[in-house]
Amino acid sequence: MSVYELVLKSIPHKPDPKLTAALGFLLVLVLVLPFISRKIEENLEPFFLAMGITGVIINTAYGVFNSEILKVLGRAALLSPVTISGLPIGIAEVVFIAGVFFLYFHDRIYKSIFSLIKRVGLPVFAFIFAFLLGSIASLISVIVTAVILAEIIAGLPLSKEAKVKFSVYSAFSVGLGAALTPVGEPLSTIAVTKLGVGFTYLIHLLGRDVFLGIFIASLANALAMRRYSAEIRGKLGAFEYTETFRTVVERTIRVYIFVAALELLGGSLTPLTVWYFSRMPPQLLYWFNTISAVVDNATLTAAEIYKGLTILQQRSALLGLLISGGMLIPGNIPNIVMAGRLKINMREWARLGVPFGIMMLTLFYIILFVIHF
Repeated sequence: MSVYELVLKSIPHKPDPKLTAALGFLLVLVLVLPFISRKIEENLEPFFLAMGITGVIINTAYGVFNSEILKVLGRAALLSPVTISGLPIGIAEVVFIAGVFFLYFHDRIYKSIFSLIKRVGLPVFAFIFAFLLGSIASLISVIVTAVILAEIIAGLPLSKEAKVKFSVYSAFSVGLGAALTPVGEPLSTIAVTKLGVGFTYLIHLLGRDVFLGIFIASLANALAMRRYSAEIRGKLGAFEYTETFRTVVERTIRVYIFVAALELLGGSLTPLTVWYFSRMPPQLLYWFNTISAVVDNATLTAAEIYKGLTILQQRSALLGLLISGGMLIPGNIPNIVMAGRLKINMREWARLGVPFGIMMLTLFYIILFVIHF
């Protein structure tokens, strides 16, 4: 039984004002502190772990978390970084294996990439790269796609500013694309299970929306890279690879801590999702799902998705979660992987991710609720 299902059984039917206030304050801290404290911004992994543990303590103090829930949640936090969708491999192992692979074969890989960029140009490469990986993310999993993205972007001889843009737009593309099959990511696995539908259901439900989103993110990536074409032209082939086995291990550990921390935090905020978010009308829920930028969207999916929802409710809830997940680093696996590999901090990501996410949310709100397309 999942943490969400256990918490659902243990929380009072009527919202507890004191617990609501405590968890609400915790959520505010998670959203605000990384932007006002540079020390926290540079150490997101231990910060989110501390917030996750604090959330567990709060729920335990108010009698929501019993020994059974603590055991299941602790197990989930320990295992979720190393398993996904029931597979005996997870984000931590993929990050490590890919890091070692690129460590030993980076010369051949980057030479091929540079050769392609010389042929088609940086903007075209940026579009094809983001669109292709977004389109196949649901087949090869969001983890594998994210690691490929991070390693390739890391090898491009671009400025930090350019790499941030390339990363954010590509992350939106991949985060959307991974939702089309249960293999892609936990959100889609949970959605299919809760709705009791088949493997291809989400393709029929979200395929048109997702591919439009992938196209827009890929186009934004291409347009953003136009100004850096001259910058990269004279540097292709001159890239100096600075990774070591130690940095690969350190990054793997940081990713493990981050994913475990988000599991604890998502589980801790379950009472809020059950009491408030899951009961909102579709239009309001769509915007409130921006909480997915910092909270595990699998937990929100478990709370919001059930068989009684209409097609519009299913589309709006899932799209709200998927788009919002690209706005901040904790929102999605690609964000976490790329931010860790490229040393992108929360402010750098948010400067581009938040306005682009709001633009995308506004566009799809119009599509869903205004023109009903």
